[in-house]
Amino acid sequence: MSSSETATTTTTTTSNKAPAAPEARAAEIVREYGPFDGVECVGGVTHDGQRVWAAGGARLFAFDPESGERTRTLDRAADAGTAFDGKHLYQIAEQRIDKIDPATGDVLRSIPAPGHGSDSGLTWAEGSLWVGQYRDRKIHQIDPETGAVVRTIESNRFVTGVTWVDGELWHGTWEGDESDIRRIDPASGAVLERLQMPQGAGVSGLEYDGAGLFYAGGGGSGKVRAVRRPRAGAPAA
Repeated sequence: MSSSETATTTTTTTSNKAPAAPEARAAEIVREYGPFDGVECVGGVTHDGQRVWAAGGARLFAFDPESGERTRTLDRAADAGTAFDGKHLYQIAEQRIDKIDPATGDVLRSIPAPGHGSDSGLTWAEGSLWVGQYRDRKIHQIDPETGAVVRTIESNRFVTGVTWVDGELWHGTWEGDESDIRRIDPASGAVLERLQMPQGAGVSGLEYDGAGLFYAGGGGSGKVRAVRRPRAGAPAA
């Protein structure tokens, strides 16, 4: 059921006045999945503890990260970020975010997306949804019940996927032919760490699996890539 009410927005904006980004290290891609039949573009990506879910435009689908085989397909609009809260999926579909029962595919609730169609990444953390705004170079923390914006963090690159890792905020970027996965200070927006993707390997969605890997949507390649999270304190290559 779609919400017909306009969410009340209370926004705290943190500007990025940080120094230049640190030197990037090469992203370690450990596996590629896809392209998948019938999927021309992969948007959002999430992980439910067992399966990887990916937004494939007209469908939301899941695959086994061990075998690479598709295990579920839900006929739900899925053109951007995807998230999992431990029980339900959340999916950006144009100007709304749908809360979906993964067992049945039923949409349980819809809330307005803060970018009104310009939203990109999506993740769940600390009882909130976090939404990337692509060309606005922002990440919004929003109330999952109303869509109200609670807080805004600014980046200095186009924001695609968003994920939290052990209290660290990471997001994907994609401008032109360059894409990276970066860790930023959630208070200031300062860039703390960067993983540079190979030329042509864009990041359209991002999620951490809790076991050492980021899963990154590959946009028009139709692929999902598993990228190793660097060990804390590991030097740049």
